[in-house]
Amino acid sequence: MGNALLLLPSVNAFVFDDEGRLLLARHSEQGDVWSAPGGIVEPDEPPAEAVVRETREEVGLDVRIRGLIGAYGGPGFRTTYPNGDQVAHVITVYGCTAEGGTPVPDGVEISEVRWVTEPEAAGLPTPSWLPLVLPDCFAWWRSARQTWSPVS
Repeated sequence: MGNALLLLPSVNAFVFDDEGRLLLARHSEQGDVWSAPGGIVEPDEPPAEAVVRETREEVGLDVRIRGLIGAYGGPGFRTTYPNGDQVAHVITVYGCTAEGGTPVPDGVEISEVRWVTEPEAAGLPTPSWLPLVLPDCFAWWRSARQTWSPVS
C-alpha cells in the first residue's frame, strides 16, 4: 500500500453541557491541538458505538448521543503524517451530552480537557478540519437543546 491515500472512517463526539459549552480535548499525539473526542471506526463497528467507545477511552466520559450533526470529508479532511502516509478522513459527527461524571484526560493521547464557548473554541490551536465543522456543531446545539432535557 505504501504511501497511497487511505480512506478512514472516523467519528467525533461534540459533547455539550447545559450551558452550551463544548468539551474539547488537547491531543498530545496530534501536535498538541484541541479537538473533540473521537477516532477511527474499528472493522465491523457501528459508528454510533465507536463514538461512545472513543469518548470513554479518551476522556473517561459516558455520553448519550442526542443527534447526528453531519458527515464530513473532502480535501480539508486530509492528513499527511511525517512518514509520508496520507489519510483522507470521512468523519461522522455526533451531538452528545454527558451521562454523568467528570471528563479526565487519559494521559496518553489526551493531556488536558476543557469546556469552551464558541468564541473560546475558535481561539484555540486545532486540526485544520475543526473550524470547518464548529459552526455546524454550535448551530446544532442551539436548535437541538429545545428538544431534550439536560442531564442532571
